Amino acid sequence: MRIGILSDTHDQVARTSKAVALLIEQGVQALIHCGDYTCPDVIYECTVPGYYVFGNNDFDLNELRGAMTVVGGVCLEWGGEVVLGGRRIAVTHGDSACEFRRLAGLSPDYLLFGHSHQRCDERRDGTRWINPGALHRAAEWTVATLDLETDDLQFLRVHGS
Repeated sequence: MRIGILSDTHDQVARTSKAVALLIEQGVQALIHCGDYTCPDVIYECTVPGYYVFGNNDFDLNELRGAMTVVGGVCLEWGGEVVLGGRRIAVTHGDSACEFRRLAGLSPDYLLFGHSHQRCDERRDGTRWINPGALHRAAEWTVATLDLETDDLQFLRVHGS
């Protein structure tokens, strides 16, 4: 199973649409968004089944939850864990050290996060920590694909506005 990972879209509706189209071209079967939508319109662009967490710039949580429901997504609130392709995947935005510790303590296969607007791929104590980068306030706009069967991670550059 191949998943698409994105984060920190910050009201960038057109850019998010391009990013999701790019991820679909890569054959993703699910999306994981690591927060900081800032508006529900970003979520409406996520046309692949998805999992969502809130970020520190997400304020109207009921409106965002509603958008997640409309697109058939699963809201993991501020952080949570899902099992996809037989792999345990923990997701948080990345602004809470407490939430990082809680999720890392679950010893998932992957810990996905955003917040820093910088891509990251590290292994810590048996868990692969992945930040896909950002679609706003970044030198390069990026998202990522992760093949859960082969453990292959690819960062993809999103071009245009």
